[in-house]
Amino acid sequence: MPNLEKNKPLVLGVDPGFAIIGWSILDAKKNIIDYGSITTKTNQPIDLRMIEISQDFTFIIKKYQPDHLSIEQLFYFKNAKTIINVSQVRGLLIYLAAKANLQTYEYTPLEVKTTIAGYGRASKKQVQQMITQMLNLPAIPRPDDIADALALAYTHLVYLKNRRLTKKGL
Repeated sequence: MPNLEKNKPLVLGVDPGFAIIGWSILDAKKNIIDYGSITTKTNQPIDLRMIEISQDFTFIIKKYQPDHLSIEQLFYFKNAKTIINVSQVRGLLIYLAAKANLQTYEYTPLEVKTTIAGYGRASKKQVQQMITQMLNLPAIPRPDDIADALALAYTHLVYLKNRRLTKKGL
């Protein structure tokens, strides 16, 4: 495992969902520290699912001690019930990150697609293939939400690098 102090900031990338939340930890040099998913059972009541998500997400934050949260900004859902549930989970995740003193950054799917695939209308599959290549993974992580979380963390690291270059006047 890389020296985590030397490779700060650590970025926690999160693809928010209700049944599945993809997450990833990348260091400043775009090394993968870890990734995975938080899953809840669809037959559980919402309160129990939120408790489970809260406990699992808090464990990830305590274990890896990331500096930044990079989370997808919601923009449109066909299903109104889905967007309400995902919005509630997203709010919970942002709250837990803030409580642990993480700086939160939000990126739209368009920003992520442009950063990873070079094209804002790239397909989900194209983005997943590109992030798999960029991070030298043997295959697209499953579930797909993990690849999305990796892409969000990577997008944030590119944003930070571009911001530093802009401040230097390059």
